Amino acid sequence: MILAIDIGNTNIKFGTFKGEEMVATRRVSTERRCTADEYGSIVQELLKMTDSTIKDIEGVVMSSVVPALNYTMEHMCEYYFGEKPLVVSHKVNTGITIDYDTPATLGTDRIVGMASAYHFYGGPLITIDFGTATTFNLIDKGGRFFGGAIAPGVKTGAEALVNKTAKLPHIELIKPDSIVGKDTRSAMQAGIICGYAGLVKYMVDRYKSLPEMKGAKVVATGGLSELISQVEGDIVDVTDRALALKGLNFIYHLNKDKN
Repeated sequence: MILAIDIGNTNIKFGTFKGEEMVATRRVSTERRCTADEYGSIVQELLKMTDSTIKDIEGVVMSSVVPALNYTMEHMCEYYFGEKPLVVSHKVNTGITIDYDTPATLGTDRIVGMASAYHFYGGPLITIDFGTATTFNLIDKGGRFFGGAIAPGVKTGAEALVNKTAKLPHIELIKPDSIVGKDTRSAMQAGIICGYAGLVKYMVDRYKSLPEMKGAKVVATGGLSELISQVEGDIVDVTDRALALKGLNFIYHLNKDKN
């Protein structure tokens, strides 16, 4: 059994795999003050969901965009499983080629998502991750990542709007009944949700006009991927909430088999 750990700015996702089958998952808030033992307890609870134990874990793979947590999580893996995790970076074999001017600055969440999407869905493709940031990534037919874009995430934009104004309230992020808001809450929902859907549609349309992206499939992941699809249903071809964890498992086996 393989343990996959995806450390994001807002959430940490844990998943266990038998072969390519994901058998259990758990999502917790990213908390920099948690200790290795606290995260170890979370993993133990995850294993109990399938009547598994620590001894069933054969290997661990990890992706992180929160460097402050790396030591804690690596220490947890060494203490509980007796080995360091495979930590994804631009130097690890992922099955794709990275054509980026500054590969060391490329978020491993983007790398994992692209590797996973290309492995499971083929290219050319556009991946969109609706997380704390909304990222667009372009992979050609041969598996070459050659760029993309980064925008504020939907929740990030909504929180900034509330925090920077005196009277605008916190709202539920749901699809509005109309693009014409008739009160403050519905007006905010129209601006935020429909506005982001417009952003996504514009970017995808422009990307698909590139020679490398002719016939590209759009694969979306992240917490709000379904919400944007509800507004513009023809943008996204595949919504895969487990893309990152599945990609980590794939990358682990790709490097294990190679070694």
